[in-house]
Amino acid sequence: MRVRRLRLVSGLAILLTVAALAACGNNAGPGGAAGAQTLTVWHYERPESAMGLAWTEAIKQFKESHPGVTVRFEQKTFEQIRQNAAIALNADDPPTVLEYNKGNSTAGLLADQGLLTDLTSESAKRGWDKLLTPSLQTTTRYDSAGIMGSGAVYGIPNYAEFVMVYYNKDLFAKYKVKVPATFAELQQAMDTFVKAGVTPLSVGGAEYPAQQIFYELVLSKADRTFVDKYQLYNGKVDFTGPEFRFGASTFATWVRKGYIAKNAARVKAEDMNLAFTKQRFPMVIVGSWMYGDFVRDIKDFQWGTFLFPGNTLHPGSSGNLWVVPAKAKDKSLAYDFIDITMKPRIQSLLGESGGVPVRADLPPPSAEKNKELMTRFATIEAEDGLAFYPDWPAPGYYDVLGVAIQDLINGNKTPDAVLADIAKPYDENYVRLGR
Repeated sequence: MRVRRLRLVSGLAILLTVAALAACGNNAGPGGAAGAQTLTVWHYERPESAMGLAWTEAIKQFKESHPGVTVRFEQKTFEQIRQNAAIALNADDPPTVLEYNKGNSTAGLLADQGLLTDLTSESAKRGWDKLLTPSLQTTTRYDSAGIMGSGAVYGIPNYAEFVMVYYNKDLFAKYKVKVPATFAELQQAMDTFVKAGVTPLSVGGAEYPAQQIFYELVLSKADRTFVDKYQLYNGKVDFTGPEFRFGASTFATWVRKGYIAKNAARVKAEDMNLAFTKQRFPMVIVGSWMYGDFVRDIKDFQWGTFLFPGNTLHPGSSGNLWVVPAKAKDKSLAYDFIDITMKPRIQSLLGESGGVPVRADLPPPSAEKNKELMTRFATIEAEDGLAFYPDWPAPGYYDVLGVAIQDLINGNKTPDAVLADIAKPYDENYVRLGR
């Protein structure tokens, strides 16, 4: 019996060894070497969006050029990555490469915590830095305190973005409203809609869009010096000054006048955009990331865009960044994937799908609608008009601003009280940085 049991054990061991060798053969990396290689990609773009279409094609091209590599793609939401990135990147098996929001409070914070790979040499080696204009490179570099604009490269963007006003041409014609060219004309247009019983703006106060409207109002009284102080900590910011005071008081006035619905504090960004496509509102203020979706989804009416009237500064920047976790395995695969997203084929697909590619050496998109988008962005670039986003300066500032703007919508606090609320954490971070 003992001999028989030994034979059974020996036979089982041989079978297990053969199976293990077979598994190694099936999972060999490029060149057939034993030891599987895996590229795990996370991003939060909708599959049908310009970026989603481009990244899907990039993954396809990566698979074709890396036949021995296992590719895993995990669709996330913006909020999932925003809230859980630090935990995920600190795990023993983080994604190989992921899309992450840019700015001091996001990519800068992770860089400061040592969770991101320094891409400076790789960017120079592969020529990514040559493809990005100086304004787009601002969000790729972070100093030792996690402040953008200088230091090492921690992320690579493949598209640009900016906020603008989308409008329903049919509703403008129905109510005899002309496209506003000045801030005064914008308010006159909204007065016309309100008198007709129509709420002018579709607003998502539960997420980022309402913050960006507030920032547009702030920027209407701002200049580049103000932006550099606020975003880059190049000087002290006065939250009781004309920029923020105008933004808060005017936002509250817009709610009181009926330009913004009183229930907007509960509306999410997706529902805000859907309401515009359903013609419930004549205007929505949102980023270029929605352009391709509107081109595809809006069939029942004519629509157009205009930059926020009177502003030379607008919320916008490079697009989100591809970042590589410091603990990622097979980092060379991440670099190869990023490189593919910078190639002309993927960049052209972005432009044709309603995105804003970073490469300037591409022919203009074939569709007139998409050419209009490129024209808007060229106008902003020519004026050095990218002013980044209001929640970027300090860690946790997205939630601070979210609550503050909801207080303005709900009328829970005065504009002065709201400004005091947003000033406190900003000033505390200013002191922490030793500015």
